[in-house]
Amino acid sequence: MLYMYGFDRIGVVVGDLFFVDPEPIKGQEGAERGVRLELRLIASGPLKGTIYSAYPIAVEDPVWRVDLLESVEGRPGSFDRTHHHPAFTDWDPGHRVFVRELSADPLGWLADKLADLDGVLSEAGFPADTAGPDDAAELRRAAPEIVAATGRLLERVRAGELGRPPAGELPVSADGKPAVVRTGWL
Repeated sequence: MLYMYGFDRIGVVVGDLFFVDPEPIKGQEGAERGVRLELRLIASGPLKGTIYSAYPIAVEDPVWRVDLLESVEGRPGSFDRTHHHPAFTDWDPGHRVFVRELSADPLGWLADKLADLDGVLSEAGFPADTAGPDDAAELRRAAPEIVAATGRLLERVRAGELGRPPAGELPVSADGKPAVVRTGWL
């Protein structure tokens, strides 16, 4: 499932995720599932038909990411893999950053971050004018809706409806290690 919220030049995308890293960092072994939220740059393209045609919409470069993940083998509600990526290099996120407040109250922490677009952009290395003139105010206004949608996705992941592995056995590489597995839009 994918939710998209678009403002002028900034968008938020939120979706469920199942993930296996074949080369995890120590303590992060095994499958993960949960919800991923990304702040992205967005753009509207020119009409491709008549005045009534749909506008092309591009969801572009990632700016910031939060992963509300848990280990599949762990206790539901543990948020034991919950982290964020304050910055990206091109399309690749920086290292996982674990924050006690994020794991303790993921939705509250997320609401605070969404209310501070200038701070998120600055930490990610983007100038404030990356956003449109009303993006910060509109994002703050939409933050409760975005946080609620994120919470609903988390509930559906925990219920086993979303964030599921692909059907069948999880693949392994030639050396017997888990292969890369990733389901979801993000």
